[in-house]
Amino acid sequence: MTARSTARVSAPRRRRASTGRAPQDTPAGVGTYLLLAATILCSAFPLYWMFVIATSTDEALAKIPPAVVPGERFAVNLREVFSLQDVYFAASLVNSVIVSSVVTASVLFFCSLAGFAFAKLRFAGSRWLMLFVVLTLTVPNQLAVVALYIVMGELGWNGTLLAVIAPGLVSAFGVFYLRQFIVNAVPDELVEAARVDGASTMRIYRTVVLPAIRPALAVLGLLTFVATWNDFQWPLITLSGTDYPTSIVAVSDLASGTYVIYRRVLAGAFVATVPLLIMLFVGGRQIVRGIMEGAVKS
Repeated sequence: MTARSTARVSAPRRRRASTGRAPQDTPAGVGTYLLLAATILCSAFPLYWMFVIATSTDEALAKIPPAVVPGERFAVNLREVFSLQDVYFAASLVNSVIVSSVVTASVLFFCSLAGFAFAKLRFAGSRWLMLFVVLTLTVPNQLAVVALYIVMGELGWNGTLLAVIAPGLVSAFGVFYLRQFIVNAVPDELVEAARVDGASTMRIYRTVVLPAIRPALAVLGLLTFVATWNDFQWPLITLSGTDYPTSIVAVSDLASGTYVIYRRVLAGAFVATVPLLIMLFVGGRQIVRGIMEGAVKS
């Protein structure tokens, strides 16, 4: 057998061997590691630069080229941020924790219930209702600001945290996402077997559906918490004139005025980012698991 014929025979064998190989079993090359390292550096540099400015003095920021090593005034800058009488930064952080936690818990509960109903229950108009839910995703939130402000004013909630919490209690994206996940993760036979055993609909939801969709709940919970924490427009509108806004609005208050002290602004922004980093660190494994399971099952 010649070298050319041997190469022709070995090529299909290599293709068959690589076809049945899992992605995690495929060795990564040098280029892959370089690309990943560049991605990590580009993603982490804004956070690092924010921390550098938050720990520096005004003189260090005025230098050309600027300092790229963190300074020693982080505690001093934080003390100035939390001691400002017209910002109330500590109360704003508490407000953000309350709003984000309540909205996240509500979204997970109501969206999982609605997703279970659309995925496994049969009722008249379910397809049209699901289509309507999906179509609401095409409407920008900015178009509903005026109507929402009028409704909250009629209820007497403007200027309170209820006005920030109420519009986010249910998410159309959450309903659609969990509906798709439940369709693939929970077999119809499992639901029917639970009904034969005498389980009610709520018990099926509690004992069968929730354990199966835990990774999806982790993903949706993180996305909801981050989106609610970073929401700026609606809290700025409905909480304008109050002394206790959310943290993102408080950071914008730090940047307002004729003369902006950037070390204070970036110190407050860094503190407001820490809870999101903690959420990502704690739930990172569940998030990756949920995304991978959704990708495989789809």
